[in-house]
Amino acid sequence: MKRVLAMLTMLAVFIGLYAVMTGIAYVLGGFVEKELFTGASRIVNMLILMLAVVMGTAALLTMAERKWSALMQDRIGPNRARIDLPLLRDTALGGIPHFLADGAKMLFKEDHLPAAANKLLYNLGPMLAFAPAFALFAVVPSGPSVSVFGQHVDMVVATPDFGILYVFAIASLAVYGTSLAGWSSNNKFALLGGVRASSQMISYEVALGLSLVGLMMAFSTVQLPAFVGNVANELGLGGEATGQARYLWSTNVGGFDIGIPAWGFLLQPLGFFMFFAAAFAETKRAPFDSPEGESEIIGYFVEYSGMKFGLFMISEFVEVVILAGIITALFFGGYHLPFGGEWLSNLPIMKEHGWLYGTILGTVFWVKTLFFIWLQLMIRWSFLRFRYDQIQTLGWKILLPLGLINVFVTGALILWDPSLRYLALFGMLQIGVLVALTTSSASKEEDTHGTGLAAPSAPTSAGVHARASTAPSH
Repeated sequence: MKRVLAMLTMLAVFIGLYAVMTGIAYVLGGFVEKELFTGASRIVNMLILMLAVVMGTAALLTMAERKWSALMQDRIGPNRARIDLPLLRDTALGGIPHFLADGAKMLFKEDHLPAAANKLLYNLGPMLAFAPAFALFAVVPSGPSVSVFGQHVDMVVATPDFGILYVFAIASLAVYGTSLAGWSSNNKFALLGGVRASSQMISYEVALGLSLVGLMMAFSTVQLPAFVGNVANELGLGGEATGQARYLWSTNVGGFDIGIPAWGFLLQPLGFFMFFAAAFAETKRAPFDSPEGESEIIGYFVEYSGMKFGLFMISEFVEVVILAGIITALFFGGYHLPFGGEWLSNLPIMKEHGWLYGTILGTVFWVKTLFFIWLQLMIRWSFLRFRYDQIQTLGWKILLPLGLINVFVTGALILWDPSLRYLALFGMLQIGVLVALTTSSASKEEDTHGTGLAAPSAPTSAGVHARASTAPSH
């Protein structure tokens, strides 16, 4: 019980920090829009959302991955680093000082440069691995557009017309970082790891793109704010609900709207699982971490030390945050509530204080994002590493054909019913089949263990040699 309370406390702290940072971003954004120039709030979003929230979350995840996994596995976890102050000297503070110690260690550790390495490309590798991952969050809307101090404030850094295509383009640049890191080190082990990493990332980019084609067809857009959409008459601006904010089926009970929203997960459950698997493989985290698997091959950044090594590591956790945010925006309604969104937007206090409305929905976005961050950490702790041939088989022989089938079926259902209701029914059918298959396989496994039955084991090497020795000789 003590461990559960510790984890819940950490989650509550995370959520509280998200709410505070979102509120500050809205208020400060409205202030600079009024006092400086139009568009100044985007600079505030860049500083607060990307530098403070995304980088802060990624830094804390280096600690969370170690501490939360210890809580799951009945271990103590990191607790030896302490802050040498009178009131803090005798407490571990949940292991938080460890990530501060890690950062200090990487900053002051010797920066090793291999004698035969290409200096320019060797130094460029960590930058190309980190910068694309960090830049991806620029197009993710983490809150609604509201009026603060009479100024229009968006909670997104950039809204280019090409939207999700920006994500594909920038994400593909990370391949250069891994390739250059392996090649420029002039280490054959690093080169093999770089080849593995780049081939894996290129393989899954095809499935990554195909997984979102159905969603683009359903919403007729490539812009992430349009995918998220707006509720009807949001803050008195008029208009009907759009994107994932609208309902497929709805009713109104005493002014409170209830219904089934047009979330991407209901319309494209197969697309969601394909996107999640492909993007997870792009991050090269377990169980897709064969490029860095020391038991199979030495990683592509084996020759890096100090902060260059730290850039490779922190980029991995930044990718975790970015992936969770993109999934939330594309498949789970972004910052919208599943129901009651219109009721909330029409409350007098929300119309009067736009920053409060934005803070509430912005916190909803980060709660959803935090759930998918936790899910990625759970997968890493739960599954063994896949073999490299299994990774390539999943990408080319499973995800690619499924993506093509999903595109054709989605197109046919949208032509049949542009209201997307039949597409949602088909999506619910897919979810039901998946749940049925999962529960039936779990029950069969329990029955097998309960009756004492077990699958026949493969013959041991000793048995094979024994049978071989009894074979007649020629």
